[in-house]
Amino acid sequence: MCAIASSSLLVAGCGGSGTSADDGTIVAAFYPLAFAASQVAGPGADVVDLTRAGEEPHDIELSPRDVARIHDAKLLVYEGRGFQPAVEDAARDRGGPSLDVLDHVRLHGGGDDVDPHVWLDPGRYAQVTRAIAVALGRPATAAPFVRRLEALDREYARGLHSCDRRTIVTSHAAFGYLAARYGLEQVALVGLAPEAEPSPATVAHLVDTVRATRATTVFTEPLVAPALADTVANEAGAVTATLDPLEALTPAEESTGADYFSVMRDNLAALRKALGCR
Repeated sequence: MCAIASSSLLVAGCGGSGTSADDGTIVAAFYPLAFAASQVAGPGADVVDLTRAGEEPHDIELSPRDVARIHDAKLLVYEGRGFQPAVEDAARDRGGPSLDVLDHVRLHGGGDDVDPHVWLDPGRYAQVTRAIAVALGRPATAAPFVRRLEALDREYARGLHSCDRRTIVTSHAAFGYLAARYGLEQVALVGLAPEAEPSPATVAHLVDTVRATRATTVFTEPLVAPALADTVANEAGAVTATLDPLEALTPAEESTGADYFSVMRDNLAALRKALGCR
């Protein structure tokens, strides 16, 4: 597997010395895309993640160095539909191939309300991975990673099959694909933009909604301030727990070697506890 470089560090290609026909930099807009690309890229390829650990990818601002990397990349992998406008603008300005992964999966919503969090559904994430492999001219290399995603999908299906509750209350509407795949219902405190700030009247309505669902847990996120979730949970008589939308790793996760699979399994454990699964 090739190393994933942050946008502040370009790591040399892994898998042996020298060069190969696959030499070239693959620039990915944020962590799930960089991780998938690293699984299918050739041994001479570098993968650069434009979103640093601990950063919120919705708010990414590109440095001149980032723009130059995008311009010179062998392939740019990103999500359109307004998820990261700065990256979309850079994609339009480059001459090389670019892959908008949202063109290759079935989406929830439309227009400005498309849910971009497709990687939280292992099945859709497999489609993303296959699309990246095809764009790199290496379609067969997706198979091992896809098998791991299929195994994770089975873990989720078993783990969430028999639960006392089926409603998850989340900080923002990032978990719609995950909820739909496993027969859950998502109630989000804010919409697709995690930085939204609801009015006091809206907060009161949210508290009433959480009480009506009889949810015992309000989920916070590692990269979003927990104040709203804490307030709603306290008023509704619930507790808080962490559910990670995996838009980027935290610095702690990065330093301990966490990856998509370990974080998704932590999410499964948190969901099972909150929902009373057996």
